[in-house]
Amino acid sequence: MSASYRALCSDFYVNQKVSLKLDLPRGREQTLELFERLRRQYPSMSHFRRYREELSLDTPPGESPHRWVAVRSNSIRSGVVNGDSLGDAYALHRTVAEIAPYFLSVSPLDVDFVELLYGFDLSAGGNHDSIVAGALLGGSPLGALADIPGAGPIDCQPVLGLALGGGGEYEAYFEVRTRPASGEDRERERGEEPISVYLTVRRNGPFGELSELPETIATLAERGEDLIDSRVVPTLLVPIREAIVSGL
Repeated sequence: MSASYRALCSDFYVNQKVSLKLDLPRGREQTLELFERLRRQYPSMSHFRRYREELSLDTPPGESPHRWVAVRSNSIRSGVVNGDSLGDAYALHRTVAEIAPYFLSVSPLDVDFVELLYGFDLSAGGNHDSIVAGALLGGSPLGALADIPGAGPIDCQPVLGLALGGGGEYEAYFEVRTRPASGEDRERERGEEPISVYLTVRRNGPFGELSELPETIATLAERGEDLIDSRVVPTLLVPIREAIVSGL
């Protein structure tokens, strides 16, 4: 992805989700035809997999960039991990938004919302919750809650959701994920999984025409990049990264 974003994290990815109100058809033909169409455009996407709740098509493990598309009963999702540019991710998402509804018989009335998720994974050892609490809550009223002798953070995963404008059509969600363990595992240092920072930008329905879906992705991308540069990087990524480097 963007070199400036990759410099701040170990992995950077952009995912798309088209959420539906009704379940998709159960027939196998539609999904297989969709995946065959995508494979012709992206030949490296050759791994077809069936999970309990979804069918997916992705690139081989370890290949970069990693592209994937997944169909569940009530959603169509896609993602690009560590692509060469933001445009690389958006191109896959636009293609999925343009063709998937026709292969899967999706009506504009059926589309609940469309969203882009920007994910930043930061490798970190030690207690992830302590790192996040020290980086984001120090000196704040919320941080004062933890100012108890002998106390230490065991779950610090802030989430903030905002309506972007008075109409509620567009929303943004900022989230930090530490994946805290429970019980005895809380005492262990969790360095195997990263601290993740997410920005999700969403447009809620209704949608008048299916042609609005690719246009919506372009609008979400514009809003998302602005929020990353003005909010996510200085307010979340940089403080957490500095706390990791300093060994907080």
